[in-house]
Amino acid sequence: MTYNRFEDLPVWQKAVELYEAIEELLENHKFIVTRGFRDQLDRAALSVSNNIAEGFERGTTAELFAFIYIARGSAGEVRSMLCLKERRAEKGNWPAYLKIQISDLKSIAESSSRQLRAWADSLQNSEIKGQRHLTAKSRFRDEQRKRVADVQKDLMERLPSDHPLRSVVRERGLI
Repeated sequence: MTYNRFEDLPVWQKAVELYEAIEELLENHKFIVTRGFRDQLDRAALSVSNNIAEGFERGTTAELFAFIYIARGSAGEVRSMLCLKERRAEKGNWPAYLKIQISDLKSIAESSSRQLRAWADSLQNSEIKGQRHLTAKSRFRDEQRKRVADVQKDLMERLPSDHPLRSVVRERGLI
């Protein structure tokens, strides 16, 4: 699937969900942290979606990679900070709902990180070096490849499930 806007990317949407949930946590008066911790957690959480957006808007795959990994690092930073507070919550007398909220936030941060890693992996295998490097010829070739793959997939789905071609295609990893 091709996305034309970063707002449509599932990973960007997950990062926004992370930031909104972090904001909610930071607004909770029972979540007692220093101003520096609060500011750093806020900036790290916001950095995930912002770096996805900035990388997406850049002109080359190399630049996108760099920003994907920065976003991934920020997601890790959020998770690390939450782990520290989770340890504190276990030792202190924090409300159970706050412990659950922190645990849920760690899961969202980890999900963002996994999605970013999967996106980077898929880009790693792409022949396209980015929008700046596309020519009319390379765009046409890319569209042709996508159309051929779609037709092949459609044909395979129409075959009976026990058809011998299905196992050959699966073995070779063609579809």
